[in-house]
Amino acid sequence: MYNNKIVVYTSGTFDMFHSNHLKMIEYARGLGDTLIVGVSTDELVASYKNPPIIPFEERIAIIKALKYPDIVIPQRSLDHTEIVKKLNIDVFVVGDDWVGKYDYLKELGVTVFYFPRGEGASTTGIKKTILERYHDTLRQIDHQPNPDVVK
Repeated sequence: MYNNKIVVYTSGTFDMFHSNHLKMIEYARGLGDTLIVGVSTDELVASYKNPPIIPFEERIAIIKALKYPDIVIPQRSLDHTEIVKKLNIDVFVVGDDWVGKYDYLKELGVTVFYFPRGEGASTTGIKKTILERYHDTLRQIDHQPNPDVVK
């Protein structure tokens, strides 16, 4: 708490930004007075999974353009101990694909919410659809007659 205001922090990669990202940020906004959103840097993401498709500078610009966050910052670590202390965070919100990972923040007096992924878009699903459509297109191209080849 800072100046009698509840400080909420949420973070993510926010690659290929979609409606479920927006829902989590909107949910976090409703839990307090000040919303800080951390956007994972390319280097951080690459340390635990494939690098993002959309570069960090573009991802952070998208989040800054939203009406919900008060502050948008780079997230450079998955350990949130220092950021919780430095920014007086009361509430931490993260997707439920991280269930249990941030329970240690409760020892610092932080309320932790694991936001349910829900139905609809996911970055993994979007990437899968793009790849499937790409392969479908290749298969169609491979079966087209080449007018330059005489039989």
